[in-house]
Amino acid sequence: MSHFPRKAPVLLMLAASFGLAGVALADDLELAQKLATNHCAVCHTFDKGGPPGQGPNLFGLLGRKAASESNFTYSDGYSKAVSGKVWDEQMLDAWLTDTQAVAPGSAMVYAQGDPAKRQKIITYIKSLH
Repeated sequence: MSHFPRKAPVLLMLAASFGLAGVALADDLELAQKLATNHCAVCHTFDKGGPPGQGPNLFGLLGRKAASESNFTYSDGYSKAVSGKVWDEQMLDAWLTDTQAVAPGSAMVYAQGDPAKRQKIITYIKSLH
């Protein structure tokens, strides 16, 4: 049996006391950014005020009303399915799990079965504000 879970808080406390916690968080965010870029940047942009790609810009997505970007034309299936919804972490996780389950008929088709990868993508998108 591994004792890693019990040691993890001690390691985090040691890292924090030596000023290393920020380094670990920066490394996690860098990994999250790479994952989001690899999975999402083919269609989406991430910069504040950036133009849309094949999909809308994802800057400031969380907390935003779904299908509300004025400079992007959403598919009818997506617009109908998300009408009245606001992007939050739970909705984004469901979306990344299977876009068609959230918005049948949406032009976007994506499914990420790995919860850890979805969480990293969400972490990066959360950082965009």
